[in-house]
Amino acid sequence: MSTPDQGLVEDAAWLAREVAEDLSSVLLTLYPDAETLDTLRPGETDLATANAVTRAVAAVMAEEGVDIFVQRADRGAFRRALAGRAETPELRRAWVDRERLLRGADAWRALGLPAPPAAPAPEFPAAPGPVAEDLLVVYADRENGEFEGLVNDLLQCGRGDVLDLALRKMEDRHSAENAADLRADLLAIAGGAELGPSGWAELIALPVALSSTAPDASAIAEGLIASGGLAPSEQLRLLPGWRSPTDIEALSPLAMRRILTDLAEGREPRDLPPGDTDDLVRSGFGVLVGLRIDWNLAIWDEIAAAGGLPEEEEPEAEETPESLAQAKAIEAWRARVAAETGGSVPLDLVPLAETDDVIATFLDEAAGQVPGLDRIRDFLTEAEDQAEGAEVVCHPAITGEGLELAAYTVAGRPLSVLALQATDLPAPPEAMLGLIGGWVRLVEHPPRG
Repeated sequence: MSTPDQGLVEDAAWLAREVAEDLSSVLLTLYPDAETLDTLRPGETDLATANAVTRAVAAVMAEEGVDIFVQRADRGAFRRALAGRAETPELRRAWVDRERLLRGADAWRALGLPAPPAAPAPEFPAAPGPVAEDLLVVYADRENGEFEGLVNDLLQCGRGDVLDLALRKMEDRHSAENAADLRADLLAIAGGAELGPSGWAELIALPVALSSTAPDASAIAEGLIASGGLAPSEQLRLLPGWRSPTDIEALSPLAMRRILTDLAEGREPRDLPPGDTDDLVRSGFGVLVGLRIDWNLAIWDEIAAAGGLPEEEEPEAEETPESLAQAKAIEAWRARVAAETGGSVPLDLVPLAETDDVIATFLDEAAGQVPGLDRIRDFLTEAEDQAEGAEVVCHPAITGEGLELAAYTVAGRPLSVLALQATDLPAPPEAMLGLIGGWVRLVEHPPRG
């Protein structure tokens, strides 16, 4: 084997040190032979230098605290990924073998280098009070990043007692609304972390307004992924089966982080088992839960070719041709789901912690679209008054193109009946059941007194 060009190796190490402070992770490529190197980087056949550069860059980046990812170049995988596409230098440098990236000890073994020592785990006193006070102090000035860092350390250590105490203190000293805002921020942080195959992953939810039956969850998930509505750098891994919005709303920040860790490591989440589909249909909503993996990795070959990191670009306009095409594809997919499932309506894909918010927004917006929906809300309000504190349930009946709702107490006492014509409804009667089920529990048969 030839001797590496030390000048090129030293230049690469210098550049790595220059850019490391602006990176949290980087992807490096090892080449098994000169032919593979020439395939991915045409004209380059100095295998010893290419791999020596990779090892030197890894060592420098690790010293600076950058997370190292490694891929072993594979001609076959490269050719399959670029099949039918013009092989430009930019496209070659951007190639990522997503299914076989190495990280941690596996990456260092592939490099033939000793793994750097792991960072020590954070330590906190056993008593939660002082740390809860610190948390509230940094929360008041959370723009500097200290709040997020402290929350992540507490989640790593499983210190839910500190988080719970901080929430109680916030409510006692300020208000329940302030405590709710803090809880929302804690959940948002817990739902995303530097985990998974690309270095960043977050929990996501797809709430669906269900009609009279719960459709096949896997078919909806596969349809979304195949719809063309996702960005190229965005990968979804959705769990099979429906989850309950009520169970999601009850999650603590610590449970949220455990779910994220379970999914990132390919396990079923212990804290969020599948919901009962009959109960979900009666409530009106089911939720698909999964992992969104961000593949916007910094790639060393791109950095080296540019001589450094690209300058920060101006934020893109909210509507680009690509985003418009993706939005159109999502709407077409939603329409197919509604047509194929008898009216089930997928809502927006959102972070898991925002599940309840997107359902509430959907209900509020739907209620304002057609006067007939106001009639339903008024009807339910009157039924609740008549029930005098008892739970109200509704038995829906589709009558031709119309819909009839009969309200009862859960014990079976009849309350009132509302008949709606097709002109009163924004969608076919079957499609309305998921929406109405978000307001009142629907029953298949009238309860008996």
